[in-house]
Amino acid sequence: MRAIILAGGKGSRLKPYTALIPKPMVPIGGKTSIIEIIIKQLSKCGFNHITLAVNHLSHLIESYLGTGKKYGIKIDYLLENKILGTVGPLTNINDLPENFLVMNGDVLTNINYKSLLNLHKRKKNLITLATFKRDTFIDFGTLETKKNKVIKFVEKPTLNFNVSMGVYCLNKKALKNLKKNKFMNFDVFIKNNIKKKIYAYNHKGFWLDIGRVDDYEYANQNFSTLKKIL
Repeated sequence: MRAIILAGGKGSRLKPYTALIPKPMVPIGGKTSIIEIIIKQLSKCGFNHITLAVNHLSHLIESYLGTGKKYGIKIDYLLENKILGTVGPLTNINDLPENFLVMNGDVLTNINYKSLLNLHKRKKNLITLATFKRDTFIDFGTLETKKNKVIKFVEKPTLNFNVSMGVYCLNKKALKNLKKNKFMNFDVFIKNNIKKKIYAYNHKGFWLDIGRVDDYEYANQNFSTLKKIL
């Protein structure tokens, strides 16, 4: 099974922690990097080939992870010569299998990657998105109006959304009409394919996107608990 990890971003929102090292390599709990946690999880799930799409400080990632031998998995690299977004790098990989997993390199979750990919294959989906239910707390009273007449008022409601986890499965046919080496993000990619066979895989376990300083600090402060489920 094949996985592509997107690890080329600068991690600007995570500064100062990413001033000298790329975001996927920041340590959690003062010990293991995010990218190592992901690689070990994928290996445990039976994945045997990982390609890392890299750009910013790529030499540090390559020298640290190497060929993947120490993790029991093949690792190779796609060096982006320019910023290509979260879909663009996929167009430059020539040996993609029929179905494969793609994920961001800053995600901590206990999702079963093998089950996700197997469901994607079994349902013959074009795209399968891993989703997570997220509650958003509104600190204000909200109201609904009709022609300026207030018809509903709710004090400090909680809104529920299914959010994308930054973990996807694709059939390579989804990339068929994309130009090579062109910038594209997943939001535009999904909108362009919205009428096709795209399904959600709802994950009810743990998920944390380490995109901000407070997310990273939460992961560090709670690592003794998190390492039991990751």
